[in-house]
Amino acid sequence: MKDLFVMNWNDMQNNSKKMINTGRRFVAGVLLAILLHVSAHAQWLPDWRTEEYVQTGIGQVYNFELDSARATFQNVVDLYPEHPGGHFFVAMVDWMSILVNMEDSSLDDRFFDQLEKVIDLSDDILKERSHDISALFFKGGAIGFRGRLRAHRGAWVRAANDGRRALPIVRRAQQLVPDNADIYLGMGIYNYYAAVIPEKFPWVKPFLIFFPKGDKDEGLDQLRIASKGARYAGIEASYFLMQILYFNERNYREGYELAYMLHNRFPNNPLFLRYYGRFNVALGRWEEAYNTFLPILDRYEQGQKGYSLAAVREAEYYVAQYLFINKEFEEALNHYAAVLDYSEQIDSDIQSGFVILATLRKGMIFDVLGEREKALEYYRSVSSMDDYQGSRNLAQRYMETPYASGSVVREINPNLLTP
Repeated sequence: MKDLFVMNWNDMQNNSKKMINTGRRFVAGVLLAILLHVSAHAQWLPDWRTEEYVQTGIGQVYNFELDSARATFQNVVDLYPEHPGGHFFVAMVDWMSILVNMEDSSLDDRFFDQLEKVIDLSDDILKERSHDISALFFKGGAIGFRGRLRAHRGAWVRAANDGRRALPIVRRAQQLVPDNADIYLGMGIYNYYAAVIPEKFPWVKPFLIFFPKGDKDEGLDQLRIASKGARYAGIEASYFLMQILYFNERNYREGYELAYMLHNRFPNNPLFLRYYGRFNVALGRWEEAYNTFLPILDRYEQGQKGYSLAAVREAEYYVAQYLFINKEFEEALNHYAAVLDYSEQIDSDIQSGFVILATLRKGMIFDVLGEREKALEYYRSVSSMDDYQGSRNLAQRYMETPYASGSVVREINPNLLTP
């Protein structure tokens, strides 16, 4: 069941929001560690028919066949309307829609209502059977998902309270099924983030008073075990491990193998597609990266579901980078301009890495084209922006000495602030 926990964080924020976003990452990580114990084990579903529907629906959600997934999970609701499982999975269809476009909050209310239904049905069962494993898991999962979305929307206190409520529920469930292989996913996420975040950001330590300490290496090992061997949580373990390897560990080779597997298994998933492209960029495989990101532009124009402004902006940027590297400067200018246009709709009052780096690259291109005054204009703009991984120093260097085509340029990743 946990295989529905595809996490998709907002594409880049500016440096001034880095600590806030890290706090969000920790809150969501803790909530995930709490709720990831929700696995679609047959004993937690009414019968073999619902198990079959759930497995089919999970695959449909991951392959972004959301209408089909909703119909599949509705079969479970129709068969057992008083059981929380079917309602939970129907809610997960909306969760996937929310994940691929976090800027859109139009589904929030319906999602919250669906989760409340799950909690109410679980409570009804627990009143009769306080150790009912199914009710414990679905209630814990619903509270965790509610807290996760609240964290994304900045409702920190309510999100933390959801985490506090869900933790004892999951502990009770864990005591009942301590040998479940899928449990390594939740354990791994918790151990990793509970160890890493306090080391990097001591200001979060007061929030950890009531939580056990973590172990980074153990967390990574547990995620690898779940990725390779978990029956139900394997896909999500692979996805979560892939994210950690990209944003935190920057172990691009191991992460690439996961991205390749996920994208090939679920080719219609826009999140897996983007990560596959990102890892190709990180490994310098620009031809494959270009062929990965270019279709996103068409899919966005066609209005395909899952391809948001953030997705098309990222694709425009990496397409522009490929063209820049191949000295197709005029065409690259058009794509960098598109990055800036989309950023005006996305960033509002912040200066994202995409804006800063696209502006810098436009200056470099104008230098190559012999339009020095235009180049200086863009370098001055970068100098007045927030510094992004040395962007101001580069702008200053090129103001003093014009950029020349073929010069070695350190590749700066615009995605590294937040997933």
